[in-house]
Amino acid sequence: MQDQRIGVAGSLESCDVLVMVILSAESRGMTLEIDSPSLASFGEEMKNTVMEIMETLGIPHAVIKVQDRGALDCTLRARTEAAAKRALAVPAGEKVSE
Repeated sequence: MQDQRIGVAGSLESCDVLVMVILSAESRGMTLEIDSPSLASFGEEMKNTVMEIMETLGIPHAVIKVQDRGALDCTLRARTEAAAKRALAVPAGEKVSE
């Protein structure tokens, strides 16, 4: 993945979530990795939330990494949107975070 843009939002603090969105010309489709203590209970809802945000922003191809520490849905939405918009705004090969 040479020509990639990376946006990061959030933290690994309790009740927060760290979201990394990687955009690359080589990416095909969506790849979503979720690490969460509540994956068994809320994994499907988390996946749907992330995919909904990406669809709303018109991003069809990306690698998304989510490290959840008990965040609410509204926090996951905000962090996903911020990370995606940061990835869209940066020049290729750079990484933007808070």
